[in-house]
Amino acid sequence: MFYPEPIAKLIEAFSRLPGIGPKTAARLAFHVLRMKEEDVIDFAKALVNVKRNLTYCSVCCNITDVDPCRICSDKTRDVSAICVVQEPKDLVAMERTKEFNGMYHVLHGAISPMDGVGPDDIRIAELVRRLSDERVQEMILATNANIEGEATAMYLSRLVKPFGIKVTRIAHGLPVGGDLEYADEVTLSKALEGRRELN
Repeated sequence: MFYPEPIAKLIEAFSRLPGIGPKTAARLAFHVLRMKEEDVIDFAKALVNVKRNLTYCSVCCNITDVDPCRICSDKTRDVSAICVVQEPKDLVAMERTKEFNGMYHVLHGAISPMDGVGPDDIRIAELVRRLSDERVQEMILATNANIEGEATAMYLSRLVKPFGIKVTRIAHGLPVGGDLEYADEVTLSKALEGRRELN
């Protein structure tokens, strides 16, 4: 390494983050070097606080700083519907729509035999426990529209059948503003599958 040890270690630390290559890691490290000391301390505290002060909600498995999380504690939410998502960031995306007022369940992954991830490696057991509550009427599967997400949705659909709960899947298809000519066959077929009648 051509850099002094402290900066070399910082570059190495940044390069361990997903999507950060050596050049970007070096750029970030030198940016930190130019920051005011108090800003660097605040940044370091924020990193430590994320590890020390976050936990998983005992109900929905989302990341939270209070248990149960604010969504699970909210008495105005509809407990009859549970929207199942893969990651905490997916829950945030769903909440941003302001269209869903039910509960959530975060799996923290998807079934992927190729990567050695099976049903026992994600938060399915916790979901099954929640489905024994007779107030739950619908499970909305909002997993990603890729092979792993589809496999997880199919697995959960079959698993939940004996509960007598309605199982739905979010529609997939063309993005708003997208042109048909640029869409792939899978996206178009999903768009056709998810079509609905216009009023």
